[in-house]
Amino acid sequence: MSLITGTPVRRPKRWDYPLDVSMTDTDVAWLRSREPFSSMDSRAFPHAALLGEILRNDCRLLRCEPGEIITRQGDYGGSALLILAGSVRVLVNNLPDEQLYRHSQAAERTWRQKLHRHFFKPSARETRRPEQVSLAHSSNGTPIRRVDDRHAIFLQDCDAVLGQRQGVTLGPRDMFGEVAAMYRLPRSATIVAENEATLIEIRWQGLRLLQADASFCESIEKRYREKWLAVHLRESSLLSELPEEAIARLVNTAELNSYGNKEWYTDYTTSRNFPLAKQIASETIIAEEGHSPTGLTIIRNGFARVTAGHGDSLQTLSYLGKGQAFGFDELCNNLQPTAGSSPSVLQNSLRAVGFVDTLSIPAEVFAEAVLPHLKATPKPHAPTCPSHLLDFVVANRFNNGHRAMVIDMDRCTDCNDCVRACADIHDGNARFARQGPSHGQLQFAQACMHCADPVCMIGCPTGSIARDESTGIVQIHEPICTGCGVCANACPYQNISMVVVRESNGEPYCDQETGDPVQKATMCDGCHSRPGGPACVSACRTNALVRIDLTEPSPLDSLMR
Repeated sequence: MSLITGTPVRRPKRWDYPLDVSMTDTDVAWLRSREPFSSMDSRAFPHAALLGEILRNDCRLLRCEPGEIITRQGDYGGSALLILAGSVRVLVNNLPDEQLYRHSQAAERTWRQKLHRHFFKPSARETRRPEQVSLAHSSNGTPIRRVDDRHAIFLQDCDAVLGQRQGVTLGPRDMFGEVAAMYRLPRSATIVAENEATLIEIRWQGLRLLQADASFCESIEKRYREKWLAVHLRESSLLSELPEEAIARLVNTAELNSYGNKEWYTDYTTSRNFPLAKQIASETIIAEEGHSPTGLTIIRNGFARVTAGHGDSLQTLSYLGKGQAFGFDELCNNLQPTAGSSPSVLQNSLRAVGFVDTLSIPAEVFAEAVLPHLKATPKPHAPTCPSHLLDFVVANRFNNGHRAMVIDMDRCTDCNDCVRACADIHDGNARFARQGPSHGQLQFAQACMHCADPVCMIGCPTGSIARDESTGIVQIHEPICTGCGVCANACPYQNISMVVVRESNGEPYCDQETGDPVQKATMCDGCHSRPGGPACVSACRTNALVRIDLTEPSPLDSLMR
C-alpha cells in the first residue's frame, strides 16, 4: 500500500494530442488498404504502438490545391508526406528567394534614409508599412490563403514557372521529406502541387514507430545513404580530403545510430536546473571510458559531452558537434602499435546531450579506407576553459548557438549603447534583452543564437522563418508570417517575441476576417543587411559584448583570458 499522499492527477500519455483530431476509423481503414501500409506486417508492431494507432494519432490527411508550395528548399520540417492522389513537382533548380517570398526586407539604407530615420522616428512601437504586413494581391489571388483548416502559401504564375523549369513529377505512393524529418535536416528541394493532390502527413514520431516494419526502415536508411551520408562524411575535417572511392566505401559500411531524446527542447527548462551529477547521469552513453574502441565515432547531428572519471565524479573535458570525431587516437594506437605497446582503451566517455545522430566507421574499414589517405595526424583542440564553464554551457544548451551573444560584465559599464544601437537599426525596436543566465563574469544574453539545431523552424505553416543558406542567419519574413506563435513557443531560449504591428499613426493592423490585432514574430536578425555586422557589437565601447560560435568550445578560451 502506497504511503504517498497528494492530489491524484492523470499522467499525460503519448497520444493525448493526435496530429489530426478528425481522423476517423474509416480513414484509418482506408489508409491501411494503401501502400506502404497495406504491405506492412502488423505483427512487427508492439502492443503499445499498433499500426492502426500510429495512423490514427501521428498522421493527417491534407488536400493541396494547384500551385501550393508544399515544401521549400532549406525549410526544416518534422514530418514526411505520402502522395495518395494527384501529383506534385520536385523542382530540380530551386526558385529564387523572391518567388518563395523570402526576399530580404531590410537593405542597407542610404545616408538620406538614415538622416530621415534619425530626425523622424516612428511615433509608436513596431510600426510597419502595409507591404511588410501582408503580401499584395495578384491576378492569382493572395499568395497566402486558407485551405480547409490551415494556412497555405501559393506560387504565383504557377503554370508558367513549372513550364519553364526542369523538375521531377511524383505521383501516388511516392513519399518525400522522410529523410529531413527523421534526421532533422533542411529540405533538399522545393515541391509544388501540380494539381489538386491528396497527401498524408506523418510526423517524425510516427515515422520512427513505423520503422518497426523492416522494409520501411530499410527504405528510409537507403534514401539517407543515397542523398546525405557522403555530405555528412565530408563535413568532418578528418574525412574531407578523402578520395571518392574511399568515401563510397564509408557510405556502404558506416553504421547509423541515434541516442537520447529528439525532443530535447521540451524538457530543457527542467533539466537545465538539475545538479550536474544528475544531468550527466541522464545522458545516454555513446562510448564508455575503459572500453576498447571498435570504430571511429563521428557526430552527424546534435552534440555530445566528453567526460572523464575524476575520483567518484565525472568531469566535462569538452563537447563535440557536427563533423567532429571521437576515439581517433586510441584507434590509431591499436592499428599502428609500436614495439612493446599494449592495446589502448578509450580514455574518455562520450555522452549524448539531448539528442545525437552518429556515424560509426568500423575499425577495419577505418584502417583500409581512411588511415592510408591521412597526410598528417590531426591534433584535436583541447579546450583550456574551466570544466565548470563547459558544464554551464552544455546545461543551458548554449552550445547550440552559432552566434551567441556573450557579455563580459567586468567590462560592461551599463551604458546600454548596445540596446540603443539595436533599436536604431530596427526602427526604434530593440531585438534583444540585455539579460540572461550568467556564469562568473559572463552573461549569455537573450538574443537569437541562429542555432545549429533550429527547432523554431519546425512547424511554421508558411515557412516564414528560414535560414539564409549563405550566411546561416535565421530570419523571419514578416509578409508571410501568420502570427501563429509556433516558432516562439518552440524556441527553448525564449528569444522570439510575438508583437502587435501598427500603422504609422499607432493604430494596430487588424485581421480582415476576425477583427483581431495582427501579430508578427520578431527576433534578432544579426543585422544581416549591415556591412559592419551586428550594431550591438559595434556600439560597445569597452568590447564587453561579442557574438561567438559556441558549437565548439574553442571560442570560450579567448573569453577567459
